[in-house]
Order: sequence, then C-alpha cells, then structure tokens
Amino acid sequence: MTGTPPGSGEDERWLGHWIGAEPAPVPGLDDAVTGTASGRGFSRVMFRKSFDLDAVPETAPLRLTADGRFVVWVNGREVGRGPVRAQPRRWRYESFDIAPFLERGTNVVGVLVTYYGRATSWWHPAPPEGGINGDACLVLEARLSGSVVATDASWRVHRSTAWTSIGASGVPCEVLDARELPVGWTRPGFDDAHWPTATILTARHWGGLGRSRPPVSPFGKLLPRPVAVLGGATVRPAAVLDARIRARPAWASDHPAARAVQQLESSGEPVDGGLPLSVTVGADRTLDTVLDFGAVTAGFVELTVDAPAGTVLELGYREKPKRVGIVETTSDYESGARYICPGGRADYSALEPAGLRYLYLRAHAPEAAEVTIVDVAVRENVYPHTGEAYFSSDDEELDRLYRAGIRTVQLNSFDAYTDCPTREQRSWVGDGVVHQMVHLATNEDWRLAEHYVELANSPRSDGILPLSVAGDFEQYEGFTIPDWSLHWVHGVHNLYRYVGDRARLAGYLPTIERVLRWYEPYVDEHGTLSDLPEWNLIDWSSVFTTGRTSIVSALWARGLAEYAELSDWVGNAGSAAWARERHAGVASSFEDFWDPRRGLYVDHIVDGERRPAASQAANAAAIVSGLAPPGRWEAIAAAMIDRSTVVTRSWIGGDGGYDTRKEEEQRRGVQRIDWDAEWEIVRAQPFFSYVVHDALARAGLADRIIDLLRDWSAFLHDGYDTFGECWGWGTPVHGWSSTPARDLIVHVLGISPDLPGSARARIAPRPGLLRNVAGAAPTPHGLVEVRIAGENVQVDSPVPVRFVEPDGASREFPAGSHRLTIRRPALTTDATSGSRRARLQ
Repeated sequence: MTGTPPGSGEDERWLGHWIGAEPAPVPGLDDAVTGTASGRGFSRVMFRKSFDLDAVPETAPLRLTADGRFVVWVNGREVGRGPVRAQPRRWRYESFDIAPFLERGTNVVGVLVTYYGRATSWWHPAPPEGGINGDACLVLEARLSGSVVATDASWRVHRSTAWTSIGASGVPCEVLDARELPVGWTRPGFDDAHWPTATILTARHWGGLGRSRPPVSPFGKLLPRPVAVLGGATVRPAAVLDARIRARPAWASDHPAARAVQQLESSGEPVDGGLPLSVTVGADRTLDTVLDFGAVTAGFVELTVDAPAGTVLELGYREKPKRVGIVETTSDYESGARYICPGGRADYSALEPAGLRYLYLRAHAPEAAEVTIVDVAVRENVYPHTGEAYFSSDDEELDRLYRAGIRTVQLNSFDAYTDCPTREQRSWVGDGVVHQMVHLATNEDWRLAEHYVELANSPRSDGILPLSVAGDFEQYEGFTIPDWSLHWVHGVHNLYRYVGDRARLAGYLPTIERVLRWYEPYVDEHGTLSDLPEWNLIDWSSVFTTGRTSIVSALWARGLAEYAELSDWVGNAGSAAWARERHAGVASSFEDFWDPRRGLYVDHIVDGERRPAASQAANAAAIVSGLAPPGRWEAIAAAMIDRSTVVTRSWIGGDGGYDTRKEEEQRRGVQRIDWDAEWEIVRAQPFFSYVVHDALARAGLADRIIDLLRDWSAFLHDGYDTFGECWGWGTPVHGWSSTPARDLIVHVLGISPDLPGSARARIAPRPGLLRNVAGAAPTPHGLVEVRIAGENVQVDSPVPVRFVEPDGASREFPAGSHRLTIRRPALTTDATSGSRRARLQ
C-alpha cells in the first residue's frame, strides 16, 4: 500500500483523539527543569476497536500515529507499521487504504504500540509536558463511506505483560513470552469485555486548554509520511552450518544473543539435516544451531516452531561468524531476541528490525521436550530500489561493484539513511550524503534522498547539527562531529543540482548559514580554522586536524562556496557576498599548508610549524573547495593517488577489527605516526573517497577513478555482496562506503546535472580502458542514457545536453538522441602507480 489514500490529506481536521491505557504521568518541577522524561519505561499496549459494516467501501482511508512505534492489523491481517523516525516536534503519521482488509459484518482494528521509555538509536522521548506523552499513546481515524472509526474512550486497551526489553547501545533486544499473549486479539470474535476502555489524553500544560486532538503539543501538527513504504523479499537461510545437542551451560549473561553464542567451542552431539529440525531438549540439554543466510539481510526475523509451552529460543544476530576462542566486546553480539513458546505450533515475527547474515539459535526447556524448528526467515524491510536506471560494461568486476553499491545503500535505507543495519541503525548526519548521491544517480525514487536533508535539518542550540538525528544522540545534545554538518550542506547542494525545488530548498539556507557561522569563532588571524573542539572525524583514516587544519578549513570553504551559489539562486545577495568573503579569507592563507618539495598540502600546522603528515583528504578537499590554484590540480591529484606513496592507516582500527588500544590512545590525544610522514600519503577510508574521486574528476583525471574503484572488490568475498566500513575492518555493510555505484554513473559514464534541477545534463564520459559501457541515470524529466562502444557515444536525453570532451572542450545539443565520438586519451594500466618517492628523492 503506497501513496496517500483519498480523504487522508495532511490538512484535514483530525477526528480521532489521542488515547492511552491510562492518564499519562504529570511531570513534576524537577522534570520540567532537568528535561528528564517523566513516565513509564518500556511498555507495549494493545488497542482494539470493533465496528460493523453493511457493505465494504471501495476505499477506506486510515491514518494513524503513535508514540513511539506501532503495528496495525485489520481483521487479523497486518496492514502496516510506523511511524517513520522523526523529531517529536515534527512527528509523522502513516496512511493506508484498508478497504482490501474489510469484510461485511463485524470488523476489528487492532494496534500494538511500543513505548521505549528511554532513547534508542532511532527514537527519543517527547519533552515532558504531561498528558500526551510519557507512555504509549495512539491517534487513529478511518473514513468508511459516511461513517468514521476514530480513537475515543470506547476503544479497549490492554497493557501487555508478554514483552520486556533489554537495551544496549541504542538498539533494544526484544524478549517475548508468547504464553502471555491474548490469542486472537486482532481478529473478530475475541472477547475484550474484560479489557478496560481507553483514556482520552489531554494537554495539561499552560495554553493546552485540555485539547485531545491533533494538533496539540508536544507533537504539534502531524506530518504525512515523506518516503516510500518499506518491504522486500522473504529470505531463508542458505545453509545450516551447525546443529548440535550440548550440555546446558551455566549462563554467563542474561542477554539472549550472548547466550546464543556461549560455549560454541564446547563439544556436542551433531544433529544431521537442515530445516525442519526436530530434537529433544531439556533442563540439561540445549539445541545449538548456526544458520547462514549467505549474505547480509535486514528486516524482521520470523520463526515457526512446534514445542511445549515454556520452551525458550535464544536468538543471536551477527553480521560475521562468531570466532571461537576470540574475546569480543559486547557490541559484537548485542543484537538478538528471546522467544518463549506458548505451546504447540506457533509463529514468531519480530517487532524490531535487525540486520544479520548469521542467526545463532539456542533452544532449551525446563524439562524434556520435543522441539521442531520448522522454518526460519527474514522478511526484508528496506527501501525500494525502483526504475530502469542501470550500468553495464564489458568488465564484470565493475558491474559487480555497481550492484554492490546499490545493495549496500538499500540495506541502510529504512525510514532514514543509516550507518549499518546490524550494529546501530542510527541516522548519522554525515554518512547519509553518500547514500543520497547513490540514490540520485541510480534510483528513480528520490524521496529518501530529499528526506535525508529534511530529517537532519535539526540544528543544536548553537547552530551545528548533531552526530545523528531522531534518536539518542540528538536528544542528549552531547558533542558532535562538526564536519558532518558540512557534508549535510553538500547534500543540500546536491538537491539543488538534481531536484532544483527553489521554494523547498530556500528553507534550508538559514540552517546552512548557522552551520557555517558556527566555525567563525575558530577562524584564526591567518583566516584558516584552528583549534577546533569536539570530534573532527573526517573519516576513520589517520589524519590530523589539530592546530591549524587544512582539511576542515577546505571542507568549510567548500560549504561556503556552495552556500554562495545557493544564495545567488534564491536572490540572497548579502549572504552570498558574506560567504565569498569568508572563502577568500581562507584562500588567502591556505598556501601556508603547501609543501613545495612534495607538491602536496599537509594536514595541519601546529605552533607555527608546518607538520609533514599529508593525506588524500587534505589534498582532495583543497581541490573541491577551489582553494588550490587550478594550475596545480592535475599534479596534486596524480600525486595523492600514487600507489608507491599511499599508505592505509587508521587511528582506531586495523588487522580485521577495532583496536581498543588505539581507541584509548585516541581519546587521550595520542596519535602515533607509524608511517613515513615525510614521503607517504595517508589514504582516505571508503567514506571520504567520494571527495577524492570528485577531486580527480575536477582535476581532469576522472579516467583514473576506474582503477581506484577496483579496490572495493576486496569487500566482496565469502558470499558478502556489500561494501564494508573501512579498509580491512569494520562492519561488512556500511552505507557510507557505497560511492562506486555513484561514481560509475557520474564519473565513468559522466552523467550529472549541468543546470539546477537537471534542466540540462552534463555528459562527460571517462571510460578509461573500457571499450563497451552503458548506463542510464534518473532525472525529474526522465532517464538520461549513455552507451559507449569504442570511440562512439550514443546519448539519449529528455533535456538539453552539454557534452564535455576529456580536454575540457564542450558542445551543446538539444534534447533527444545524439551520436557522438569521444577522443580517448592515452592510458596505461599502471596510471596510479610508480615510484614517486624515488623521483622526489
């Protein structure tokens, strides 16, 4: 069910009241002063309403929302879930057409609402105002051909005792005792007479005037869902890797995921066969099973099991297999669930989404019990990849990289762009710019690309953006990564180029200016940024931002240049002039970072001394910001990708994982140089590589990008079809690493906007040694397609085209089909290698 059904428009007056299981707690003075959330902890509340229909209407628009997440059923069939993550003051509702679920006669709407009690990685409590917050609450209405079903005091409610939650690092772990579930409560015929009726919740704050219908504080005017409905295939395990009967251990932890992997190295009796799997367990015997889905998937874990009441299934979700004999941190195994069987054949469907490749399952019971694991699956719940955009070539490696980039982004595209589906599911402000660019280049549905900018438009009180939004980090308003806000600025500029919605984008410019002005107190007497506070990450590579920083100064300058362009576009000449003045101030002293001996910019200057450490990040940022003189660009770009001098280093990880010693040293300000800083250049990690590749293209070396993209093939091994977090370590599905999918379209085929709103397409093919390559990219006006065979180029475009030759010469053509030729430069396969150190010495 996609789209907004008729009669559920955003501006229609709500007929439903906010209702709850009982009056929400009234905050005391301490709550109002400290901002702590008054109310319950974790709670799940069932809401139910029966109604009769003489006939089933053609359409039946329903809209609803809840604090914090809901599942809605009609006549026992799941209709949908929601709402999308949002800040409480910009809360969202969901719309569905429930006509296909209705029947003549008695019908039932059932809603399960989860209130988390404390902030998670994707939810944070509303401000403590009393009345309509501090507990599970719901507002709903359905318009049924002249009649209305809406939340009021006639609804039945039940606070469930079936669920508890174990929280860890922002992702709650679901524990369900299915013996406590009311059987059939979402279907007609269930006797709910013993359930209490709902309480209408009213605003109790000054000025609230007892209102109970939206709009009312703290949620205000409810906003419609801005993105597509999630979904996907149902994925089943590719293999049962291991199944054994073992002696039940003494539990070392209460966490289900920890229990699921406990003592895997101990011996046991192998169980033959795959699913279904039938064994006898008991007080002293457990079934331990390891299932491999073949690749990482993301969604809702589903089980079918036949077992006596009280049988316990401990589930552990992992992206990589448990390494026997290796001590791991809690974050490595914290994702999972516990299911206590109700007795007989039963189905379990998780309420919390999870990402995993390996599912560890341990079954045990208080006494001897025959247990059959009938089925295990993941019902994927990811953002749809739609349309006819594509990339193909005569090089299967590049085609595979394109597909992997799209899949990596999809597994990190839910109701927001996330870092990874397994570990956190947070919407990091900086990471999302790569997801956004991949969607703009490959997915005809741009709604999530636009919503990325909207969701993150939530500045801290001092103007900078949080680490991540609509979750725990934003609520706590702790330290942030300031340069993440500069990547968000780039995301706004991307929408200007691709979408060109002037009225909408103009609303983001005040936030951009606040972000850019946040840096002004740190502009030193030279005009560059110095002694920046908070966490200046850049990416996980070993770069320096202490003292006077070339990297953040250049990223700031890129933001200033983009803001000036946006300000001109909306007619704000004053802001454009301020931004260009600030950009000129940085440019006036950026030469201080130049090392003429190496022909590169160094990372930083400390106490007036230019330190030798240099990185791809510093030099790429110098180019894309326009701070480096154009005459230097080609030489800088070639030098920063010379494989004879480029080294891979990270302050916190390496050799397959996070390095706790390095992490602790980093926190204490110890940054050890374990490379030759006089000659070697620190490589960007996959995230900042998008800036490196943009710099190469701007410097006229886009042909070199193909060779660099092949480095991402290192992630595609052992069945993994996605890109990992960092070079050689980190999570195996990290959205910020997906730039190859964008680069193959934007830099290799050369398709990108040439005027705001994609009013004209820029076609600048740089296929390198590829002889045959083709692809299509979406625009608001239709697909732009480019097909290259040797020196012949076929362009089909719904908008005018500017065709750019490798030497920079360009020609303009009207919309339509055009047969062109491209003058290929001489290229060798070792264009990014050599012995630059020897030449310099």
